[in-house]
Amino acid sequence: MTTTAAAPAPPHVVKLPSFRHFLFSRALSSMGFQGSAVAVGWLVYDTTRNPFDLGLVGLFQFLPMLVLTLVAGHVADQFDRRIIALVCQWLQAATMVIVAIGVWQDWLPIWAIFVAVAVMGAAAAFERPTMAALLPGIVPQAQLTQAVATSTSVMQTALVIGPALGGLLYGFGDLVPFAAAAAAFLGASYNVVRIERPAKMPPRAPITFESVFAGVAFIWSKPVMLGSISLDMFAVLLGGATALLPIYARDILDAGPWALGLLRTAPAIGAVAMSLLLARFPLSHKVGLKMLWAVGVFGVATIVFAYSTAIWLSVLMLLILGAADTVSVVVRSSLVQLLTPDHMRGRVNAVNSLFIGTSNQLGEFRAGISAGVMSPVMAVAVGGIGTIAVVLMWARLFPALRKVDTLAG
Repeated sequence: MTTTAAAPAPPHVVKLPSFRHFLFSRALSSMGFQGSAVAVGWLVYDTTRNPFDLGLVGLFQFLPMLVLTLVAGHVADQFDRRIIALVCQWLQAATMVIVAIGVWQDWLPIWAIFVAVAVMGAAAAFERPTMAALLPGIVPQAQLTQAVATSTSVMQTALVIGPALGGLLYGFGDLVPFAAAAAAFLGASYNVVRIERPAKMPPRAPITFESVFAGVAFIWSKPVMLGSISLDMFAVLLGGATALLPIYARDILDAGPWALGLLRTAPAIGAVAMSLLLARFPLSHKVGLKMLWAVGVFGVATIVFAYSTAIWLSVLMLLILGAADTVSVVVRSSLVQLLTPDHMRGRVNAVNSLFIGTSNQLGEFRAGISAGVMSPVMAVAVGGIGTIAVVLMWARLFPALRKVDTLAG
């Protein structure tokens, strides 16, 4: 009688050199982007003291994403994704160097800051879907879920470090965080060129109306994917308070740049904690319902944060908010990667990135406009109430999402 020896378990995905460089590139780029965002927010509000200008920062980031993202998805499906990411990271590094010099020499007007923000948004419009589409080509299919979870955890960690450094370094001088962001983007570019060329490169095809909007059509045909992406978008669009954190740090909590860095970091700390918890206890059943409940908790935490005047309570609510958002991110990201064929990944991830950009940057614009019309506290509170309303609506509009049991769809 003979027995067949069990096949050895594959090594953990982080032992793959290309995947490690992928993680470093994404993490450094995210740290540079988030750190510079904190510095820009403080610089703008410190200069103008106008909530409307904070909203404009989000708008100028969003508009390039709106215009370029669908084209970026097509480009990511036609060319070497590593080269696309490299060019984007170089462009962002150069922009941060110019901003740092302008701040140092004191010749940077507010309109120039908005231009720099728009350039960063344009680069992000190409970089984010391109890097997301690159991941499945550098890891074995059997380890894709593990790679997505690991990448999410590392990105959330970067979201902790980036804003904290942005606020901390601003205390050493207003040009320091921008110089540090430039260095982070250069480090990201070094790592992206170290990623091995994928064995299978995407075939090239001419840009047509149909090919550009293929990602939209694909997502529209998948109610589960459409429901998860749109739920996450509207929740953050309505409930996001990031743009108003400089007002909370300076005027409501009566603190300084260090408090802004803490407030910007708190959601990411909660997200990292939830990522570690999900790594230990993965979402295995009723993931659709869990996503809906998590977004509801996001809305409640937003409302409590709106009325808080104690920094410990504000930080606690942001921790809970970040943890709840991570559940939504893990479900959405896993469904997008697992339900999308490789030749469509760039375009589908571009649409996904557009939804994320809409929720973040356009949400900041909404918050700034609302704060100018009513008050910062009311603007945040109304957004939290709107988030809860969206959860109730989506539970009825997308029964397929409510019934999703596992992350395999």
